[in-house]
Amino acid sequence: MAIATVNPATGEELKRFEALDREQIDEKIERAVGAFRGWRETPVQERCRLMARAAEVLEERAEEFGRLITTEMGKPLAAAVAEVRKSARGCRYYAQNAARFLADEEVELEGARAFVRYQPLGPVLAVMPWNFPFWQVFRFAAPALTAGNVGLLKHASNVPQSALAIEEVFRQAGFPEGVFQTLLIGASQVRDVISDPRVRAATLTGSTPAGRDVGGEAGRNIKPSVLELGGSDPFIVMPSADLDRALDTAVTSRTLNNGQSCINAKRIIVHRQIAEEFTRRFVEKMASLKVGDPMDETTDMGPLAMPSILEGVDEQVRRSVEAGAKVLTGGKPLDGPGYFYPPTVLAEIPEGAPAREEEIFGPVASLFTARDIDEAIRLANETPFGLGSSAWTNDPEEQERFVDEIEAGMVYINRLVESTPEVPFGGVKSSGYGRELSHFGIREFVNVKTVWIDASGGERGRGVE
Repeated sequence: MAIATVNPATGEELKRFEALDREQIDEKIERAVGAFRGWRETPVQERCRLMARAAEVLEERAEEFGRLITTEMGKPLAAAVAEVRKSARGCRYYAQNAARFLADEEVELEGARAFVRYQPLGPVLAVMPWNFPFWQVFRFAAPALTAGNVGLLKHASNVPQSALAIEEVFRQAGFPEGVFQTLLIGASQVRDVISDPRVRAATLTGSTPAGRDVGGEAGRNIKPSVLELGGSDPFIVMPSADLDRALDTAVTSRTLNNGQSCINAKRIIVHRQIAEEFTRRFVEKMASLKVGDPMDETTDMGPLAMPSILEGVDEQVRRSVEAGAKVLTGGKPLDGPGYFYPPTVLAEIPEGAPAREEEIFGPVASLFTARDIDEAIRLANETPFGLGSSAWTNDPEEQERFVDEIEAGMVYINRLVESTPEVPFGGVKSSGYGRELSHFGIREFVNVKTVWIDASGGERGRGVE
């Protein structure tokens, strides 16, 4: 895939870049190693000050960067600007909390002083996707850099200008040269970077197959990795729910980011008592959304990011219909230039159909009816994914069952699933491992060092692990 900016609303290529060669990659890795020597010794308070400055840069240039995001991947402009401001919020969160998260932790022991110290690992490679081209980078970079690591970014090949802009943010904020660098490289070059002994860890947000490649290569080289992979999130609605709020949130969640988010509500599971009304109103709301120019403030949903995404979504819908699924609205790409696909609702989806078993990375909602809470939970858990989930009920016993029994890294009750700096983000099963954000995120790429200073002079426990 070419490293190029192609406007998904028009299909026009705007700018193309040459991939770095092996010598250029080597120079950047060596620069990262040199930067790490000084950055790890920089007091955490200074690292936090610079991260707070990065937040200011993002806020000052939010409109500019928002237009760049929309141009490269097609989300509505208001959402793109909001993403930049959310990235600023993430930077500010770690600027305010990193020192506390990284402070030594004392352990009470008789006759000794023991504590845990958190120390950075070194250069970390981040392989990041195009769907949230700023936020997903900053939710890695803000904790990793304040912890004292340095970052190497391999961004998606269709958002190269966003990748370079993020490097510019850190430069403008005053970070030392080499602490954060963008690598304009193709996917085939990632393996060599991970296997380079100077690179100490890797993180990826992307597809499950990409996760196998990155996680596998990191594992072969005995390096830690964090994988945030795909999702086919359930959105369960029970009879006691506030139906108006549940409906509005279901539509918002499924079409957020033009339907291209790992935590979109992809499988809508509705109790049979309210299924008829919910379905009618949900289809009406989905069909009423305005699809068009993402720079137009009246647009609800822009194009898909790439022709391959459009073709993949169309194929999954066609295969689902061939298997017996029923199209309630949408279902075919829109005519004209650009990569537009309408909000789509499928129902009566049989086992084995893509809309039931695969992640559809576009604005396609799969509707299911559940007889009771047991069937709702079974449907929620029947996919190989386990990232986010949303359940709508005002019954405390049902809430507890969903919290306890849904197989996912995140369960949101009566709320849209979202990533936010204050709580950990990540999944289970084929949705990956490790956690981003909160204090868990900043401790993923550190040496959790045990320190024991014996004051007794004894030999307690010698020879026993």
